[in-house]
Amino acid sequence: MLSIFEIAALLLSLSALFGWVNLRFLKLPHTIGLLIMALASSLLLLGIQKLFPGLGITATLQATIGRIDFYNAIMNGILAFLLFAGALHVDLVTLKGQKWAIGLMASIGVVISIAVCSAVLWLVAGLLGFDVSFAWALVFGALISPTDPVAVLGLLKAVNVPEAIKAKIAGEALFNDGAAVVAFSALLGVALGVPGHPAGEMHEPLWSIAAHFLFQGGGGVLFGLVTGWIAYRAMAAVDDPIVEILISIGVCAATYALSLRLNVSGPIAVVVTGLLIGNHGAEHAMSDKVQEYLFSFWEVIDELLNSILFLLIGLEVLVMAVDPGQAWIVLVAIPIVLLARWISVSVPILALSIRQSFSAGSIPILTWGGLRGGVSVALALSLPDSTAKPVILTATYAVVIFSIIVQGLTVKWVIKQTAEE
Repeated sequence: MLSIFEIAALLLSLSALFGWVNLRFLKLPHTIGLLIMALASSLLLLGIQKLFPGLGITATLQATIGRIDFYNAIMNGILAFLLFAGALHVDLVTLKGQKWAIGLMASIGVVISIAVCSAVLWLVAGLLGFDVSFAWALVFGALISPTDPVAVLGLLKAVNVPEAIKAKIAGEALFNDGAAVVAFSALLGVALGVPGHPAGEMHEPLWSIAAHFLFQGGGGVLFGLVTGWIAYRAMAAVDDPIVEILISIGVCAATYALSLRLNVSGPIAVVVTGLLIGNHGAEHAMSDKVQEYLFSFWEVIDELLNSILFLLIGLEVLVMAVDPGQAWIVLVAIPIVLLARWISVSVPILALSIRQSFSAGSIPILTWGGLRGGVSVALALSLPDSTAKPVILTATYAVVIFSIIVQGLTVKWVIKQTAEE
């Protein structure tokens, strides 16, 4: 059995190896190349296990990957630093210019997507003979509806997207995780039921769920402003790259950890902190030398954690029990999620277009550029055992893989086509 250090060494070594092979031969976007190679390696190892079951190599790796708690690694670790790093590099002025579109897509858009995803999946799953109740379909809608900030921000580095659309995609991805986690928790409670209530019965009033969402989201914003301001004042009082980098690491980790204790949205809080330090802090509290060191440091952290995350997504196939009989749910889940994404983008954009203009091709680019990633997989893996879990997990994984590889590699073509129209 490998130790935690040996597992970390394995992941870092594989990230370096696959990154080198991708840069030398495949020349794909870094994270997409890592995911493809990790996925191909996993499928190859599973094939070897079928042909030569006595070798034991695949079983050893399966045991190793199985020891990694994917949900806790993402939701209570990697996500905080990736969100902070992403927010640090976002231009707040550009973000403010698109605040209404971002706000609607990250809130109302998520609700619309959940409703469409769950309703259509429930109907189609029933027709195909899968045991997925409407309550569990709602859970799937909640975990798959938010765009993934890690995948989206990585995509924006690799393609040339118009600034206004880039701000919408980045802003929505940074802020909709908070909405998704609250919705996921509430709807999972509905699916599981509580003592005295049958599973699937809406035992909590809608206004109560909405109030909980507002408390978590609003509390996250306020707490992020407080911790960001404290860090900003501390940075303004010194001029030392190492100390200010340490302050940024500390405030990122402390903001996320304390948010969870205070029952406010950790993702939203850490994004607000990152935006404040990356914009107001960089302008008023950092010298040019500190800015160069601090932003370079977080860029390396961003790339390192991104590499590990996408590698883990590909290797997770080794421990997933995929039933070939679920192939139909894979084929229908992808168009269902794309349909829900298109509707959830179209409604806010069309509503706002009455008073403001949008770039040509905004709806198709926002639809196709709304990638899903590690957050959706982590939430699906965290589900308790039920008859619906294998179907939801398979559908989630299929959507994430399609989203990152197919949408990620073709979004440049979509942008070019819509620009020419």
